[in-house]
Amino acid sequence: MDFLRQTLIRDSSPTSALTIAGSDSGGGAGIQADLKTFAAHRVHGLSAVAALTAQHTRGVTSVEVPPPAFLREQIDACFDDFDIPAVKIGMLANAEMIHAVGKALDQHCPQHIVLDPVMVATSGAQLLASTAIEILRKRLLPMATIITPNLHEAELLLGCKLETVDAMRQACDALLDLGAGGVVLKGGHLHLGDEVVDLVAIRRDTGGRMHREIRHPRLKVNAHGTGCTLAAAITARLALGSETVDACIAASDYVHRALKTGYRPGRSEVLVLDHFGAAAPKS
Repeated sequence: MDFLRQTLIRDSSPTSALTIAGSDSGGGAGIQADLKTFAAHRVHGLSAVAALTAQHTRGVTSVEVPPPAFLREQIDACFDDFDIPAVKIGMLANAEMIHAVGKALDQHCPQHIVLDPVMVATSGAQLLASTAIEILRKRLLPMATIITPNLHEAELLLGCKLETVDAMRQACDALLDLGAGGVVLKGGHLHLGDEVVDLVAIRRDTGGRMHREIRHPRLKVNAHGTGCTLAAAITARLALGSETVDACIAASDYVHRALKTGYRPGRSEVLVLDHFGAAAPKS
């Protein structure tokens, strides 16, 4: 009877996903945005804090990084008690944290890893040491099911400027050549009039590559946490069993809905995403 009860409880438990990222004291980005996104997708959110930031909607004022050994303990604790099919990696401030995460995931082998290569905050503050970019490129990028750079991050990873959609397509292929299983290259910083174009490129199991465009109307807002939310939504959908391309398209649509109904909780004009409004069923 005890075994049956435990089985029933386990079978009725929600799917879990883990975010390894920085904490945003303002609640709009980072781990806080990730956990809201997981909850909106009805996924149980786990977290390992890789950095502590003092920030709000007007910018980042300070960053503190915990010891790598403590980050590893957080990750191990999550895998010790939960089945974790998908992991999102966000802000990792230095090479030591990148190596700690790489070693932990080498051991635990989640089915999916979504890497959001956070390097520069919207405010312009650098969140990843320059010396660590090459280590992230070599250590974590080849582990990823999907990476989700914006244009600035892709430029840092590849060492080139991206100023057209054609250049974005070439960048997607170059990032796949570096070992990533797939790429969602966010084109919000590319000015294309009334549209935003994101590109998806996936390495097929049978060889070859699949390319897709995701287009949305450009919303005239200054928003906070969109990159974190996109990666977290992909992670949640992969954890729930979605195919990779479907997860990427649905996650992009989720971010667009969350932007449309976003709100301004701080004293700036910066918008925070409405995670639960985005998840509400259409009437």
